[in-house]
Amino acid sequence: MEKEFSGKAVIVTGGASGMGLLAGQNFFDRGANVLFCDCNESGLKKVRALFKEDEKRVFTVLCDVRNFNEVQETVRLCLEKFGSLDIMVNCAGGNSCRIFGRWEEFCDLPIEQIKWGIDVNLMGTVYFCHEAMRQMREQRSGSIINFGSITGLEGDICGMDYAISKSAIMNGLNKSLAKEGARYGVRVNCVAPGPVLTRPGMASMKTALGRAADPQEIVDMVLYLASERSSFVTGATILMDGGRHLLMEDGV
Repeated sequence: MEKEFSGKAVIVTGGASGMGLLAGQNFFDRGANVLFCDCNESGLKKVRALFKEDEKRVFTVLCDVRNFNEVQETVRLCLEKFGSLDIMVNCAGGNSCRIFGRWEEFCDLPIEQIKWGIDVNLMGTVYFCHEAMRQMREQRSGSIINFGSITGLEGDICGMDYAISKSAIMNGLNKSLAKEGARYGVRVNCVAPGPVLTRPGMASMKTALGRAADPQEIVDMVLYLASERSSFVTGATILMDGGRHLLMEDGV
């Protein structure tokens, strides 16, 4: 499995940091050609520095996932650089309340903040799925992995737009796109983490297992869903929440 993605072309959104960067590094280590895209220009410079010896297999693109034209151009550049798009990983996202520093009740938040959250978390994923599926349909192969969240099941009054977006990805988008993709040999799946140790605050969130996930645990599932080892898996949302949903059922 060491080089199981040899020659495959991967786009990872949110690739300048966090699980996006970690996922891209893992795909690269397993032989893939990786396009890291992000709206964080300084972060992408650091990515280029990490892979400065590997310019043939690594490409960075400044892209705001809210902008469909930029998404189209990113996919075009991937095809120009690598000749195909075999794996699409939609990691980009964020909680609008944390980004804007405003935590009022939903009806008191600026509508611009709510729109930002839905554009980044939902529409950015929809845009990349739209363009990736076009290419994968032509190739008659490919794997799309989207990111959901336990918040899409729980709901959340702090950043309701995040919960709305993740629920839509985990259900309507994931299942509908998987049905369409199945006709062309394209698989579509979703990973829905609970608390992950990408931020200190995650460690205090309750789970049945009594801990938050290490980011590598989540990325390992992404790698599995992208690989031929999961060739009979499509339309699935893999809940990786350490049993947090079980606490919901118990009313904890």
